[in-house]
Amino acid sequence: MKNIAIIMGGYSSEYKISLISGNVVFQNLDKNKYNAFRIHIFKEKWVYVDANDTEFPIDKNDFSVVIDANRIHFDCVFNAIHGTPGEDGLMQAYFELLGIPQTACDYYQAALTFNKRDLLSVLKPYGIKTAISYYLNQGDVVNIEEIIEKVGLPCFVKPNKAGSSFGISKVKSAAELPTAIEIAYKEDNEIIIESFLDGTEVSVGVINYKGETTVLPITEIVSENDFFDYEAKYLGQSQEITPARISDEMTQKVGAIAKRAYEVLKMKGFSRSEFIIVNDEPHMLEMNTIPGLTTESLLPQQAAAAGITLEDLFSNAIELALK
Repeated sequence: MKNIAIIMGGYSSEYKISLISGNVVFQNLDKNKYNAFRIHIFKEKWVYVDANDTEFPIDKNDFSVVIDANRIHFDCVFNAIHGTPGEDGLMQAYFELLGIPQTACDYYQAALTFNKRDLLSVLKPYGIKTAISYYLNQGDVVNIEEIIEKVGLPCFVKPNKAGSSFGISKVKSAAELPTAIEIAYKEDNEIIIESFLDGTEVSVGVINYKGETTVLPITEIVSENDFFDYEAKYLGQSQEITPARISDEMTQKVGAIAKRAYEVLKMKGFSRSEFIIVNDEPHMLEMNTIPGLTTESLLPQQAAAAGITLEDLFSNAIELALK
């Protein structure tokens, strides 16, 4: 039996969603193959949490835990942390130094994809289209006219490195921009302001399944809100239609772009890329490398549509990491 540490929590606003994802992984791992351990990673503590919610501290020197005088080491780490330090490369680099396999991409890919600006600029030479964007770092002079001249209205103001739509605003007038910028700065010290793309939003899961890069059935997102925000994602205020209501040609086209991005970046594990299709051209918004794994989340829905159970999805990730 292999000892699997499922890491969850994290240091960002996404920690609650990560705890749900981690518990879904815990519930769906094959108990005949794996001894699963729920590990909570927080700024103030790294602990193993047992069935009675008793906490045992993790030894950060070698990522082991002592339970009833037995020291337990882990064969593999299942990474279910959305946001920092699980999705931005910090945990990946730590496990690489310790020589412990983990299910997510490598640290460089994690850091790159977590930074929306850098990701899109790396993919641009490969012909992948994006929104028009304007960048701000905290402390920069904000020139409202210049921003609007470049990206137009309405536009989106986003933290550069944050997930689950925390800190994102849709801005419809120049007067709303300063407030939106303040909100984004609460999540990150870098901001990306993007032109509004009026089209069909789709989410494309790409995974390595049994050694092959596999594009999962595509999900179309129809938000009841102004955009696919936190409420739309997690509180049911959106329709998520899998497979998406797009033509076979477009399904092939957007799937091929998502697959290309995965392969160009030398990704591993799960990824979920978001696109908006405008005039038959997919524009990439971002790529998530630790997508939500709750039962409501898109990647599990897409896997189900492909006939892949959660147990299969999670076992496959562990087996590939162990190889």
